[in-house]
Amino acid sequence: MARSLAQSMTASTGQQFVVENRPGANALIGTGAVAKSAPDGHTLLMTTNIFTINPWLYPNIPFNVERDFAPVTLAGSAPNLLAAHPSIPAKTVKELVALARSRPGQLTIAAAGLGTPSHLAAELLRQSAKINLLIVHYKGTGASLNDVIGGQVAMSFGTLPGLAPFVKMGRLRALAVSGLQRAGSLPEVPTVAEALPGFEVVTWYGLFAPAGTPREIITRLHSETVKALAGPDVKQRLAAQGFDAEGNTPEQFTDVIRRDLARWQKVIAEAKIRVE
Repeated sequence: MARSLAQSMTASTGQQFVVENRPGANALIGTGAVAKSAPDGHTLLMTTNIFTINPWLYPNIPFNVERDFAPVTLAGSAPNLLAAHPSIPAKTVKELVALARSRPGQLTIAAAGLGTPSHLAAELLRQSAKINLLIVHYKGTGASLNDVIGGQVAMSFGTLPGLAPFVKMGRLRALAVSGLQRAGSLPEVPTVAEALPGFEVVTWYGLFAPAGTPREIITRLHSETVKALAGPDVKQRLAAQGFDAEGNTPEQFTDVIRRDLARWQKVIAEAKIRVE
């Protein structure tokens, strides 16, 4: 996402946009670096909705996501897919809920690590449906997906682009997508919300500047990002990865962040999740 936008924005502004990966500590290292940067529009953050999850997993992080950042725009989003091994006798969320209630604590769901989006989606499903699922934690998406495909674990939430090929090959069964709308690439697959109203988990990528960045700079960054997202090359590249180009206003993005913060605070507190 960042590289697609950087290439287009470099061409349109005549200013060089350089993407620097800062991995580590569940994105806290890169996020913290931008929080400390000068608010001059030259250092920006592209991150995912882990931005709204980390504050509740790590109570002592050295920045405040609402106070120390200026949202620019939500650049793109994609729903997750709830997929099960074909041996599981459930073809819909309603059937899955009934099956889980008949086997309390026995039906397994894989998560790609403690506090990851797949983990929290599983927790939200468990809480929304009031079912007792056994969440199996892995160190990464690859290992968790392998065990669902192999039938060692019943199901998992994963990215739509990552799981869709296995659905089309018949190695996984698509039960539902986690957005509020059905996915264009799998229009026959219902949403979780059709069975559990209000259920929504999407993966989003958002652009931020440090707090205190002048309004005119935020406005220019927003304008250039939206222009890049509307370009056919960027739209095609994102669509190929299963993402919808967004480009909402800073105010609308702020509302998304506040809503997500409230949702994940509740889910994490109820599940008593703590990352040491």
